[in-house]
Amino acid sequence: MNVASQSISTPDKDWWRGAVIYQIYPRSYQDSNGDGIGDLKGITARLPHVANLGVDAIWISPFFTSPMRDFGYDVSDYENVDSIFGTLVDFDTMIAEAHRLGIRVMIDLVISHSSDQHPWFVQSRSSKTNAKADWYVWADAKPDGSPPNNWLSIFGGSAWAWDPTRMQYYLHNFLTSQPDMNLHNPEVQDRLLDVVRFWLNRGVDGFRLDTINFYFHDTQLRDNPALAPERRNASTAPAVNPYNFQEHIYDKNRPENLAFLKRFRAVLEEFPAIAAVGEVGDSQRGLEIVGEYTSGNDKMHMCYAFEFLAPDPLTPERVEEVMQDFEAAAPDGWACWAFSNHDVMRHVSRWGGLVADHDAFAKLYASLLMTMRGSVCLYQGEELALTEADLAYQDLQDPYGIQFWPEFKGRDGSRTPMVWDSQVAQGGFSTVKPWLPVPVEHILRAVSVQLGDEASVLEHYRRFIAFRKLHPAFAKGEIEFEEQQGDSLVFTREYGNEKLLCIFNMSPSEAAVILPAGEWQALTGHGFTSNNYGDKIDIPAWGAYFARLA
Repeated sequence: MNVASQSISTPDKDWWRGAVIYQIYPRSYQDSNGDGIGDLKGITARLPHVANLGVDAIWISPFFTSPMRDFGYDVSDYENVDSIFGTLVDFDTMIAEAHRLGIRVMIDLVISHSSDQHPWFVQSRSSKTNAKADWYVWADAKPDGSPPNNWLSIFGGSAWAWDPTRMQYYLHNFLTSQPDMNLHNPEVQDRLLDVVRFWLNRGVDGFRLDTINFYFHDTQLRDNPALAPERRNASTAPAVNPYNFQEHIYDKNRPENLAFLKRFRAVLEEFPAIAAVGEVGDSQRGLEIVGEYTSGNDKMHMCYAFEFLAPDPLTPERVEEVMQDFEAAAPDGWACWAFSNHDVMRHVSRWGGLVADHDAFAKLYASLLMTMRGSVCLYQGEELALTEADLAYQDLQDPYGIQFWPEFKGRDGSRTPMVWDSQVAQGGFSTVKPWLPVPVEHILRAVSVQLGDEASVLEHYRRFIAFRKLHPAFAKGEIEFEEQQGDSLVFTREYGNEKLLCIFNMSPSEAAVILPAGEWQALTGHGFTSNNYGDKIDIPAWGAYFARLA
């Protein structure tokens, strides 16, 4: 272990509140050894880019030993690095360099399920009486041989797979090769918390917990009730997936999770300045669950649901509705907002696919994300305004997309390689054909094209992150919505003696907005321009205005 890498500067237990976190999908960030797949050495080499953005931390998607059926979200060794990504030494080197640059490091923990190749599951499935027989969720068939209940896998079909050795079914909420662990067993909890300590001892600054509301199941294995068609939505699973036809009250979202999250938090408290963010995937109760998991200052520091990762168009009314719903569901909780990540279509395509001024749209939405109340997750390539890649079926790698093609094309379109240099093959990601193709339109948006161009989306991200840091109200302040005017979103952020006004013209046409009462002084340094006529502001299409109350 590299002891020197355990902390950066003076520990600040509150660093996560309002932090800007940059998500790295390691397979697609930088290939350092010419095998077409990104790796830890590649991440280390590109950390100056991250530092140049000005973010507070990085979140790295799984790099653990894995057969890669779900590209790292199927772990076969929680305490080692998969050889395609490098070694533990490479990880320690990356941590040390990140900390040298003032960047905290959060890693992805996938503990609701493991790979079926994990030694724990290999032993568990070997008999009904072995020491780990109860480490996974096993159940007998119904008398007719069918699965124990009606639970469905997000990736399609029944959530139960038959094992001929044990003559029982095992639960898998995702792929059949991703069996669910039985966290009702205290031994499983203890071992998983040992994994947490392992990485904390290597110097990580926090965790992102994958599928956090899937940790526990109903021990009675009761059927999920049907969900009325009018209550269905596609926020966490595509509309073509029958998973949306059930109300998931027994296969996940169980109350027993609260006690485990307290145990998890207690481990974090053994170390200085550690933070964790949880992914809550639920289409009906997402924000309510976030509220439960972040309440009391004894469970998760923050969570995110899928409200802003869903296909629903982002309008002023939608933003206000989600923020107010969160406040009602989690009055003492904290959110971490994102518009894009490795599981959903990139937001500039999802919401702005028909927008003529692509760059202006991207700049406005980046600024909105970074001024809402909560912490922020940016996804690699978002700072370049990369679009969702349109891949041919033969190029797909994602089993989710292959299962539901063509109505749902999967997640590969958001996972294509990062583009660094427009003058180099594969955009500078690799010297060989990469694991997913690099779209030509992405090459035209490479870092080399945008860096130093003050009109570029990349420079806007850098500028706006710096602007955010100048005003603590953006990171930690309260939010209050003013009367919305047409397609313009208006709210204030207040912290200490600072009250800031934020106006976003979320339309392709110029907007005239009346300022709320008060003596407002326009702020600069954010990159937007507007015309001020006393108490009226003319804001260009996809423009914004920021002011401070005098």
